[in-house]
Amino acid sequence: MSTAMNFSTKSFTPRPPDKGAFPLDHFGECSAFKERFMECLRHSGYESAACRQRAMAYLECRMDRRLMANEPLEKLGFKDLINEKSEEKTEK
Repeated sequence: MSTAMNFSTKSFTPRPPDKGAFPLDHFGECSAFKERFMECLRHSGYESAACRQRAMAYLECRMDRRLMANEPLEKLGFKDLINEKSEEKTEK
């Protein structure tokens, strides 16, 4: 007599992430940006809000080198930083 349960009626099919692949930076093209961001995190007690400028620079590096899909920075949560940049340019 077999007491094993049969779970084969429902199968799990994995699906890719919504934003697609996030390839590793094998050649270290953005490692300087990453190190600056990590250093900022260490100095700020791992408070990520204090390092948003460096996070934005890191993501821009990844997008420029096609290590991630190009996304508007506004959609990535940096709208306020972009507005600050444009305001600084108009003041100069």
